[in-house]
Amino acid sequence: MVSAAEMTPVDPSAPGRIARVWAFVGRHRVFAAAFAMGGVLRLITMLGYGPAMWFNDSYEYVSVALHPRPHPIRPDGYGFWLLLLKPFHSFTLVTMSQHLMGLATGALIYALVRAKFGLPKWGATLAAVPVLFDAYQIQLEQLIMSDTLFTLLVVGVITIVLWNRRMSWKLGVVVGLLLALTALTRSIGLPILALVVAYLLIKRTGWKAIVAVIMACAVPVLAYMGWFSTNFGKFAMTNSDGLILYMRTAIFADCNKMHIDKYRELQMLLLCINDPVNQRKDYAQWYLWGQGNGDGQGTGEVLHRWGAGKKFTDITNEAASAFATRAITSQPGDYLKVVARDFFRAFNWGRPRFPDEKTYNMYRFIPFYELDDSGNPKRLPQWPSYQGRTDTDAYTYEQGPPETKIVAPFAQIMSGYQQVVYLPGIVLGGVMLIGLYGTVVRWRRFGGPVILPWLGAFGLLLAPAATAEFDYRYVLPAVPLACIAAAITLRRGVTLARVRPKPASASEPTTVPA
Repeated sequence: MVSAAEMTPVDPSAPGRIARVWAFVGRHRVFAAAFAMGGVLRLITMLGYGPAMWFNDSYEYVSVALHPRPHPIRPDGYGFWLLLLKPFHSFTLVTMSQHLMGLATGALIYALVRAKFGLPKWGATLAAVPVLFDAYQIQLEQLIMSDTLFTLLVVGVITIVLWNRRMSWKLGVVVGLLLALTALTRSIGLPILALVVAYLLIKRTGWKAIVAVIMACAVPVLAYMGWFSTNFGKFAMTNSDGLILYMRTAIFADCNKMHIDKYRELQMLLLCINDPVNQRKDYAQWYLWGQGNGDGQGTGEVLHRWGAGKKFTDITNEAASAFATRAITSQPGDYLKVVARDFFRAFNWGRPRFPDEKTYNMYRFIPFYELDDSGNPKRLPQWPSYQGRTDTDAYTYEQGPPETKIVAPFAQIMSGYQQVVYLPGIVLGGVMLIGLYGTVVRWRRFGGPVILPWLGAFGLLLAPAATAEFDYRYVLPAVPLACIAAAITLRRGVTLARVRPKPASASEPTTVPA
């Protein structure tokens, strides 16, 4: 005889897949609400500034997508992403994918600090708020630029490494491939490999996993460098590293202090700036991108001395690298001064107009800034490009008008929103200090898990200041890592004390919360 208690009941109303999804959303309702609001803001952006917004670098990425080739100035990772989406002929699709990347970055932050480090749901949501709601982050996602993809890749790498205390060689391959994509998207991503490997060594990860990370990253990067060498005769990723460093040092370099031999170092002598120091430009980018008259005097930009179309060559890059190295070693104090000045620009309360008004406005939702006097979208610049022109390249990719179309009232909504909702630099500084505290108090364990995202954020802020110049868009990829480091630091301070459960008696059932 079978009793009723021994029968296994069948519930015809057992939840299906949709019900389980809603149950999951209900358990994380705070983050779900923030995530949905971030999605709405991105939808308004796409409606107000479609099909895309443009930056000076955008056109070169489009050119690479149309004519695949190693680019002399920057790696091709983002250009390949555009190439992958090229069959759809839609910049709207490109920007939509970038907005999804921004939302995915916020979701990774929440999942990591909530599931792995036990922050309460509101605390984990707070860590993701800057990525989800910062107006400058959303505007960057609407630009045809590589930074959103780069940010997602970096956060993805950090998430996988921190999530898995013990890493298998297979997972190491995944991390290595993501690091390769990071480096091929922005060359500054390559040092992150060294940071990850150092962290894995400190955590005594198995040698198989570490070798897998290094090899999986090295193979694609070396393959790209080999491809680059077939076009430029140089085994490298770019032909601009020396020129960019020259740009950094030109703002202070004094050839009288550098002891240049005018007979043996003529190429370096050609890079000397004849302007008195007190009459120089106060931002370094002018010395690489400024338009000159070719004589190196006054408004002249000295790289034009090398001739039209010869700026980014192997010869000029090596000469510029030698010049920059000599300037740094001859004037270390001046170099450290400009690096420190640009590093701390990231922590201003406001957003001073830097480096100039035009560049500053490219990061803003300005209503009707792309309209001409007749109310029509402004034409894209007609600069020469590889086998074409910038405006015609964009038209070819889109198979239609690519100009930014300003649509009311959506554009006004985001413009007004940007004036109020963004992460002030001083707040980012506070977040960085919290992470720094977390590394210091864990000094016996070399900073614990906090050290990886904190050093990543610190490096992403310092590297542009040390090798190029401060730019607002260089700050944004560091924000998610800084938030992760701060969240890990504060997890014990914001997590409610746990009461150790009493041992269950034989007569009391043991339940597991859903």
